[in-house]
Amino acid sequence: MQVKHALALLAGLAALNFSDVADSSGVSFTLENSPTPNKFLIETMPGGIAVFDYNGDGRPDIYFTNGAEVPSLNKSSPKYWNRLFRNEGNGRFTDVTEQAGVSGAGYSMGAAAGDYDNDGHADLFVAGVNRNLLYHNRGDGTFEDVTEKAGIKSGQWAVAAGWFDYDNDGKLDLLVVHYSDAPLQDRFCGNRDKGLRVYCNPKYYEPLAATLYHNRGNGLFEDVSMKSGIAKFKGRGMSVAFADYDGDGFQDIFVTNDNMPNFLFHNLRNGTFEEVGLLSGAALTDRGKPISSMGTDFRDADNDGRPDIIFTALAGETFPLLRGVGDGSFSDNTYASRIGPLSINHSGWGIGLVDLNNDGWKDIFTANSNVNDRAEETESHPYKEASSIFVNQNGKFIDATPAAMKAEVKAHRGAAFADFDGDGRIGIVVSSLGEKAELWKNTSPVLGNWVEFRLEGTRSNRDAIGAVIRVDKRWNQMTSAVSYASSSLCPVHFGVGPASELNDIEILWPSGHKQHLSKVPVNQLVDVKEPEN
Repeated sequence: MQVKHALALLAGLAALNFSDVADSSGVSFTLENSPTPNKFLIETMPGGIAVFDYNGDGRPDIYFTNGAEVPSLNKSSPKYWNRLFRNEGNGRFTDVTEQAGVSGAGYSMGAAAGDYDNDGHADLFVAGVNRNLLYHNRGDGTFEDVTEKAGIKSGQWAVAAGWFDYDNDGKLDLLVVHYSDAPLQDRFCGNRDKGLRVYCNPKYYEPLAATLYHNRGNGLFEDVSMKSGIAKFKGRGMSVAFADYDGDGFQDIFVTNDNMPNFLFHNLRNGTFEEVGLLSGAALTDRGKPISSMGTDFRDADNDGRPDIIFTALAGETFPLLRGVGDGSFSDNTYASRIGPLSINHSGWGIGLVDLNNDGWKDIFTANSNVNDRAEETESHPYKEASSIFVNQNGKFIDATPAAMKAEVKAHRGAAFADFDGDGRIGIVVSSLGEKAELWKNTSPVLGNWVEFRLEGTRSNRDAIGAVIRVDKRWNQMTSAVSYASSSLCPVHFGVGPASELNDIEILWPSGHKQHLSKVPVNQLVDVKEPEN
């Protein structure tokens, strides 16, 4: 049996199966936002998700953002639908939104999880239209809205955010990406004679700079956007991801921009950043034109130890994969990896580089749909689509989307990833405009072995966000910023194929400590604490 198992993995013959268990699990969430005749762009952009263990029971919980009624259409007080579902550990989830105190306020879009005060309890930031929220986790199953007290500002259209420690002081800092200062722009786009109104091209929306908050400790944040150099660069920001792409020990920032060059902010290790997107090859694809960059992930896709960048875009643009070369630059690997022809006819939002079959190679999941609900009337591509899975075979991808997933044709948006039931198989949660969320349980019959690392830093940076782990010749990192407007704060997952014991593990902690492990059995969650010295 073991020989057959190994041969199936090596030959790449293990089929992926996923089952949508949202209804049976109790994840009864519907993203109430959907297109209206007014065509305010914010209507088509909600749907962020945060997966994190809010109550410390070792099981990933799920938080959905849900916008609100568009202010100009709502004559009474707006309704809020953000929902938190607690993982009960028996395949069931319970809606605990009210008792936890995280129902939201304003028009929410993105979510980011991270323990900003190092008390061992994951906190939650919610990005929204002119209203941001910072929820402090009290550690008793409830949260406190500390937005104003912490010094977090609102007043701009924020789509997404992410936690990272840019100055290596052991406290998580926060980057918030903005889209435009005109969330309710009422410009008519389309064909008046035919009565065809569509969402306007991004070029009509003036871009905004991102906001960088430095964590000063004691629950307080300082806006350092100007002094860090971030404020010099305006974009129509959609998502953000972090990695140390040049190996200097400091986290760098990648921001996707809608129909504008993407930003790569290189950390200069002195509290400031330089924008090197064009210089590094991360701003544009080989075609040399900006595309509709949306969700992103920033981690090693080809097992060479260097972080790569992938992001979703609209049909006709592909989902570009930029390979980290190792000299601080990136090369366009979209077609060489075969993800180009596989994605050219898809429009995507959420995305993740995750090993779904545990063969040691990270696969690609994308949550697909067009921006425009009237796409069929204006172009050759559909509005609603099924999500996609592209399996990684030694750096080349094939379409391995399961039949059950192909049947769920919706306006997909956010996506997040976790081992929800502790069986070593990564599951996926996806939101869709105007329809029920999907919770995909990985039911694949033949998978490789696996190991997950739950890291605990010293009293500073308890989440260990920014840590890099190498298992033999495979690399992954601790981060919660992934996908479109979403967050996955979970143990670091590795598929290890047929390996039965792991003897070459290295952890590079954000503090600079290096730790080595050996004789680690597979198919288990391993708790690792950072050495004191």
